[in-house]
Amino acid sequence: MDYRVTAQRIDAHGSLARSKDATLALDTDVAGRRDAFNPAELFLAAIAACMIKGIDRVTPILNFNLRGVEVVLTAVRQDSPPRILRVDYELIVDTDEDDARLDLLHRNVRKHGTISNTVAAALVLEGVVRRRTPDAAPANA
Repeated sequence: MDYRVTAQRIDAHGSLARSKDATLALDTDVAGRRDAFNPAELFLAAIAACMIKGIDRVTPILNFNLRGVEVVLTAVRQDSPPRILRVDYELIVDTDEDDARLDLLHRNVRKHGTISNTVAAALVLEGVVRRRTPDAAPANA
């Protein structure tokens, strides 16, 4: 399977990426901008999307019931030379499944993720899975 994305600089404040019928504004402004993802944020978003897609793939196979999932990621950046040293994540799953099944879901997501496996081969990628507590609101709420 091959993937293709094209990106074009629009002006000094941003760029636009295209793939299939989708477009995505990119923060390529040296000063930064709040309405678009910068390259590091895109990197983390790709890992999160990979994990969520992986969960959507394995839940029917595992007969795993969930109401929702959230991925929270943080990256540690080195300045010289500039690079990401590690990524830590937390998978927050809204489910009534027991802890052993939650761990099984986590193992499957880590084992079968194209992006997460690629990243894990290049840097430290560590994380935990936890159950959403009934009183906890999603981070994006």
